[in-house]
Amino acid sequence: MIFTPIPIAGAYLVDLEPRVDARGSFARAFCQREFEAQGITFHVAQCNLARTHQAGVVRGLHYQEHPHEEQKLVRCVAGAVHDVLVDMRPASPSYRAVYCARLDAANRQALFIPAGVAHGYQALEDGTEFLYMTDAFYVPGVEKGVRYSDPAIAVAWPLPPRDVAERDQQWPLLA
Repeated sequence: MIFTPIPIAGAYLVDLEPRVDARGSFARAFCQREFEAQGITFHVAQCNLARTHQAGVVRGLHYQEHPHEEQKLVRCVAGAVHDVLVDMRPASPSYRAVYCARLDAANRQALFIPAGVAHGYQALEDGTEFLYMTDAFYVPGVEKGVRYSDPAIAVAWPLPPRDVAERDQQWPLLA
C-alpha cells in the first residue's frame, strides 16, 4: 500500500499496489503491519457496507468524540463518491480544514480518517457501495456532526444534494 499524507493531520490517501498478471490483479487492501510502519495504530473492530440507491444522496458528516471516537478506513467498492473530511479536533494543526477526494471502484483508493475528523460523502452514481472499516464498536446516540451545507466549510458538492437524513440536516452550524 502507498500512504500519501493529505492536508488533514494524521489522515492519508491510501493507494493499492496491485500485482498484475494475465488473470487480473491482486492487492492488499489492509495490512496492520503496513499501517504500523506509518505510525498508525489501527485494529479493525467492525466493517460496514453502505449501499446508496441514487446519485446525489449525501451521507454525513459524522464523527464521535472521546471516549467513543473511532478511526476509519473507507473505500468505494462500487460506483463513485465525493468524499469529504472536516477536522473537528480543536488541538489539531489542521482544525476545521476540509479535504475532498473522489473515491471510486476504478481508482480503488481509500482514505484513512483519524479519530475526531468528521466524514461524509455524496454518491456520484446510482447503486454506489461504500465500505467502512472502524477501530471501535459503534455506540448509538453519541454521534456528532457537521451540517453538509454549513457555509463555514463550504463543501462544493458535485451534484445537487438530495435525500439528506433529517439528522444530518439538523446539525448545528459551526460558529
